[in-house]
Amino acid sequence: MKANTVYKRAYNQCLSLLAARPLGDWPASEAEVAEALDVSRTTVRAVLATLADAGIVQASRGRRHLVRHPAQADYFPDMQTETVAHQVERKFMQWVLQGDRQPGQVINTAELARSFGVSTTAVREFLTHFSRFGLLERRENSSWIFAGVTPDFAAEIYEIREMFELTSAHRFVALPPHAPAWGQLDGIEAEHHALLSDIDRRYGDFSPLDERLHRLILESSRNRFIREFYDVISLIFHYHYQWNKSDEKERNIVAINEHLAYIAALRSRDLERIDTTCRAHLRTARATLLRSIAAGPMSAVASAGRDQSGVA
Repeated sequence: MKANTVYKRAYNQCLSLLAARPLGDWPASEAEVAEALDVSRTTVRAVLATLADAGIVQASRGRRHLVRHPAQADYFPDMQTETVAHQVERKFMQWVLQGDRQPGQVINTAELARSFGVSTTAVREFLTHFSRFGLLERRENSSWIFAGVTPDFAAEIYEIREMFELTSAHRFVALPPHAPAWGQLDGIEAEHHALLSDIDRRYGDFSPLDERLHRLILESSRNRFIREFYDVISLIFHYHYQWNKSDEKERNIVAINEHLAYIAALRSRDLERIDTTCRAHLRTARATLLRSIAAGPMSAVASAGRDQSGVA
């Protein structure tokens, strides 16, 4: 199972490399491909065989040729290429975002491991790794506490987020027109329009769409530290957004329109326009985050209760 995951991840990585190449001769040797993908030559041979079966690469007289660029359908789904560490990370984010997690709450590693379907060691390793961002605290008895976020912490996060997002956006628009990321952007844009057309019923569906757009852009940075940092950003912003539901629909309408302006700017490849729309959207996100922190989760719960009871 592990080897299969390694192979699928390597295959997807190879597709991304080929998407940026012109059609025609592909002179890379097995050893060079293995080095680029950081896998064994045995895995590379399996990847090359699948590329040939898919009609992406052909071999003739000892040379390989790229005969078509990969389509999105050629890629293995992300779920099939995840390492155990990434599974724990994704499930922990879902656990936080989908539940009523309050600052100061104790985290039971054994319960999380059972819920995630992984070992307690995998959960502990993730919590230890994640704790350096200040969102988790370890107690002397080896238990963990889910910590809150202060306005100062949010300001620091915003500064780094803007820097990383702008860098990634510039690299995104440098991708060739046939890169799969542009097709993914088309799909995400269409989903924004669909959500906006049914916003009264579906306004709560915005958070995962927001996460997908920003992650797509940051993935183009090809920087492991930027990609890792976005997991923290996603957790902080989306977790706190849930604290205040009173104007959720209005906030999401604003964000959707900001996203559409941002996507149009990316398509224009105009760096000044990209910077303007990106900064405007991130400033809105920062203001929403700071309001949520100021209100706090208990204030939001009380507000929701008043709304439901009809008390102003």
